[in-house]
Amino acid sequence: MTHPTLLRGVDASKDQSYVLFGIERRLLSRMLLPVGEFHKPQIRALAKKIGLKVADKKDSQEICFVTSGQHDEFIRQRRKGVDMSGEIVTTGGKVVGTHPGIERFTIGQRKGMGVAMGEPYFVVRIEPDSRRVVIGRQEELACRDLVAARCNWLAEEPAGEFRCTAKIRYNSPPAAATAETLPAGRLRVAFDEPRHGVAPGQAVVLYEGERVLGGGWIESELAN
Repeated sequence: MTHPTLLRGVDASKDQSYVLFGIERRLLSRMLLPVGEFHKPQIRALAKKIGLKVADKKDSQEICFVTSGQHDEFIRQRRKGVDMSGEIVTTGGKVVGTHPGIERFTIGQRKGMGVAMGEPYFVVRIEPDSRRVVIGRQEELACRDLVAARCNWLAEEPAGEFRCTAKIRYNSPPAAATAETLPAGRLRVAFDEPRHGVAPGQAVVLYEGERVLGGGWIESELAN
């Protein structure tokens, strides 16, 4: 029996395959993705031709349900009374400042940390239990290996090690890697070259050429 597959969109800047990896494989045969073979300007031209008002609408750059674009405020409104403030520390354990809430930070962030280090520092790790934000130099962001959980496969689940390309963020380029399926629906991914900004809670999505193999939610990373 031949199963439908999910492919990357033609327009790499608007490709949604990364966020679609979690769809159940059995549902692929019922999906219609009519704009996957077009570039965005072509879609705008078609919309204008048939008189759709959205033809000239600006591209959305934020999470669609956070219309203000203020993600930290969105979280605070839903966690009223929960103190998420804490310390800003270096990877060596030195306290260099405080922050009003970990919801303000993302892995790889450089600006808006509220501390001056005399050279570029980045958010390397966020520790929810201690509410600490750990910062370090760019090389301390490097990660070659990660483990993901709650995996979903849109192709036959591979056995053992296999070669692929992998994305760690929606707008990051796919990178060459060796992956290995693990017990309990987990996955290990070893990149050929270290990646920067691998963040637990983000998805890692695997590809074979243009085809989406599947992926999982990053559970932990190992620094290079």
